[in-house]
Amino acid sequence: MTRQRNCQWNSLLGFCLGMVGILPAWASEGGVDSSLQGEVQALVKHIQARYEKTKDLQADFIQKTKIEGFERPILSRGKVYLKRPGQLRWDYLEPANECIYVAHDDVKVYVPEHKQVLVGKLTQMAASKAPLELLQGVGKLEESFDIRPTEGKERGAGGLPLLTLLPKALVAESTKTIQKIVIEVFPKTYFLRTVSLYERSGNVSTFEFSEPMANMGLAANIFEFVIPPDVEIVKAPILSGP
Repeated sequence: MTRQRNCQWNSLLGFCLGMVGILPAWASEGGVDSSLQGEVQALVKHIQARYEKTKDLQADFIQKTKIEGFERPILSRGKVYLKRPGQLRWDYLEPANECIYVAHDDVKVYVPEHKQVLVGKLTQMAASKAPLELLQGVGKLEESFDIRPTEGKERGAGGLPLLTLLPKALVAESTKTIQKIVIEVFPKTYFLRTVSLYERSGNVSTFEFSEPMANMGLAANIFEFVIPPDVEIVKAPILSGP
């Protein structure tokens, strides 16, 4: 797996973490005024309520990945499809075509240009269990992450605060690749607008989502992938897990 593809994969896990899961409970922090704390608590409830009602979701995305040691970021565009519980299709359309299918623990990464399909298990390919548990709709992020306002009390669209997810000290070792995740939501709908994944390596991947459409009754075949007969099947490498 190339360094660029590995960064894209870690970003996919970050996306799952935000899009499908239950956001963690508010963690009080010294110096945070009570009005901001109440505002964040209310925002978390709105986001939770929105995603609890979301059975399927599709959206366009732009991804900007800054890799430590490289001067220029990598820009990608595509579409994402989600169906709860446990189904995800992640299509990179530009600058190159690559399709990622996730069905519970099974992962297939299809790269048409190379005529290859990378096949593996999410539990073996992910450095953290949290995204998998969330993807399956059974995770409890409050056991793994705290949520608080971003530094500087920065705000996003519509004046809503940006939220930062931080691994708790007790589970920091099991979330080796993740330093923090910063999310921004659309006003009124409370769907995710941006997700920024900060890795301990210094890499930062930011997704900007547009045209989110929920509960459209996405067909099951959108998430099904039949391996073409003329492609090479490659076993995915096993990354260090928790």
